[in-house]
Amino acid sequence: MSAKAEHYDVIRKPVITEKATMASEANAVVFEVAVDANKPQIKEAVEALFGVKVKAVNTTVTKGKVKRFRGQLGKRNTVKKAYVTLEEGNTIDVTTGL
Repeated sequence: MSAKAEHYDVIRKPVITEKATMASEANAVVFEVAVDANKPQIKEAVEALFGVKVKAVNTTVTKGKVKRFRGQLGKRNTVKKAYVTLEEGNTIDVTTGL
């Protein structure tokens, strides 16, 4: 497997929410990442894929809730998000694809 494919395994997709948009004003981008990914892996993947310098990576894990779907019990997936703060002068436009 190539190094680029491994980076795509770490970073799943960008998160586009109201909170993520507010974070982008502080030069940060939010990504959904693999649950087993650590901060150095996330930093390396973002720098390699987007060609930017990363200042800091903060992560949060949202545990999957048990919910009812059409009367049946189901479980949501556990999701890990990474708030990636970029160095001054670096930007990532998440609205365009890679």
